Amino acid sequence: MRSTQGSHGDHKEAADASRSDAAASGAPGRILVVDDQRNMRTTLAMMLRGGGFDVDEAADGGEGRELGSTGAHDVVITDLRMGQYDGLEVLRAVKEAQPMTEVIVMTAYGTIESAVEAMRLGAFDYIQKPFTEQELIVKVTKALDSRRLHGQMRLLAQEFKERYHFENIIGRSQTIRDVLTRVSKIAPTDAIVLITGESGTGKELIARAVHANSRRADRPFVTVNCAAITETLLESELFGHARGAFTGAISARRGLFEEADGGTFFFDEIAETTLAFQAKLLRSIQEGEVRRVGENKPVKIDIRVIAATNVDLSQAVEERRFRQDLYYRLNVARFHLPPLRDRREDIPLLVEFFLEKYNRKMKTRVRLGEGVIDQLIGYDFPGNIRELENMVEQAVALAAGGVITTDDILPQAPRKHKNSSGRTLADIVDSAERQAVLEALRAQDGSRERAAEALDISPTTLWRKMTRLGITYEER
Repeated sequence: MRSTQGSHGDHKEAADASRSDAAASGAPGRILVVDDQRNMRTTLAMMLRGGGFDVDEAADGGEGRELGSTGAHDVVITDLRMGQYDGLEVLRAVKEAQPMTEVIVMTAYGTIESAVEAMRLGAFDYIQKPFTEQELIVKVTKALDSRRLHGQMRLLAQEFKERYHFENIIGRSQTIRDVLTRVSKIAPTDAIVLITGESGTGKELIARAVHANSRRADRPFVTVNCAAITETLLESELFGHARGAFTGAISARRGLFEEADGGTFFFDEIAETTLAFQAKLLRSIQEGEVRRVGENKPVKIDIRVIAATNVDLSQAVEERRFRQDLYYRLNVARFHLPPLRDRREDIPLLVEFFLEKYNRKMKTRVRLGEGVIDQLIGYDFPGNIRELENMVEQAVALAAGGVITTDDILPQAPRKHKNSSGRTLADIVDSAERQAVLEALRAQDGSRERAAEALDISPTTLWRKMTRLGITYEER
C-alpha cells in the first residue's frame, strides 16, 4: 500500500510541481525582490513589471527567506548586505527548500568576494550596482531560461520514470515476474548489471527500467550499440578525443562517457567488441576515469554500467573471444530474459499493448479477428518481441475493413503458402543470404568490417542482417 504525506507536504509538493509546469511551459516568470531599502526595492519592482514579469517584494532578509522558500517564485533577486539576515542567508534558505529556484544577488562596489561566495553556494549569477534596466532584464531572462530548462528536464525525467516503472512492463508469466522481482531489488543500488537473452527479448527495456528506478533516474541514460560501430569510432565516441588526435578531429570533443556522468551507460551487444577495446573499457570501469584519444590527462566519471548480449559470455571467455577479467567485472547482477516461445502466455497481453499503440499512432480502430491470437500463440517467434511488434504494426497498417485476420498477422510464417519443397520464397531468399554472409565472415576470419566491404554493404547493414538471420558468433 502506498504511503500518504501530511497536508503540509502535499501542498508544498503541489506548489513546486505547479511552478515546474509553469516554468517548463514558458509562462511569464514570477520574481521575488528582496531588499531592505524601500526605494531600491520599489525601483527594481517597477523595472521588472515594465519588462512583463510578475513581481513580489520582501522588505528584509527574514521575509525573503520565508517567501523565497515557498516555491512560488521562479527567480529571487536579493541584496547581499541587509540586516539580521543577509543575502547569503536568503540564498541558503531558498536553495535548500527550492533547489530549482534561481537566485541572483546584487552586490555593491567592494563586495565581489561575497559575490563569488554566493556563486559557490548556488547562486545563478550576480549583478553589480549601479546597473541599468537592460542589464537587469537580461540577467533575469537568462535565469528564467535556466529555470525553464530545469523544469523541462524534470518533466522528461518524470515521464521516463512512469514509462519504465516495473508495473508498466508487460508480462504475467512466472519467468518474467521472477526477473522483474530481482530487477526491482537491484535497481536502487549502483551494482553493475549484465542482461543476457536472444535478440528481441527486451534487454534494453530492462536496462531502462533499472535506470528509471534508480537514484540516477534524473541523470542521463546513454546507450551505444557496440555491434553497429567500428572499433576506432567506438573508442572515439566513448572516450572523446583531443584536437588533432586523428584526421578530421578539428576540435576537441567530449565522449559519451562524460555525457553520461552521474547517470547510466548501457552497452548493447557488448560481446561484439575487440579484446583490445575490452581492456580499455575494463580500466575505465575500474578506475572511474577516461582518457580522451590523443590525451594523457584522465577525466573522472561517475557512471553505472549496464551491459547486454545475446552471446554466451562464459563460452566466449573459454574461446578467448572475451576477456575473463571484464566478464567477472560485468557479471555482478545477471538477468537472463527468456525467449517469447518460452513465455507464450504473455503473447495476448503484448498483442493488446501493440495493437493499442499502433491504433493510436495511425489514428485507426483496427481490431483482432477470430483465431488470430491462437495462431500467434502457436508461432515460435525467432525474432521474439521485436518480431511480434513488427507483425502487429504491419497488420494495423494493412488490415482491410478494420479487422486483422490470420492472413494479415502472419504473412511470412513458414506454415503458410508452402511450395512442394515445404519452403516459402522468403525462406529460400533468407537461406541464400545467410549462406553468403557466413561465407564472407569466414573468409575474413570473422571480421565484420572486412566482410561488409567484401559484400559491398556497410558494417551496420551487415550487423542488422546477422541479427535478422540469427547468425551467432559461434557460426562465424
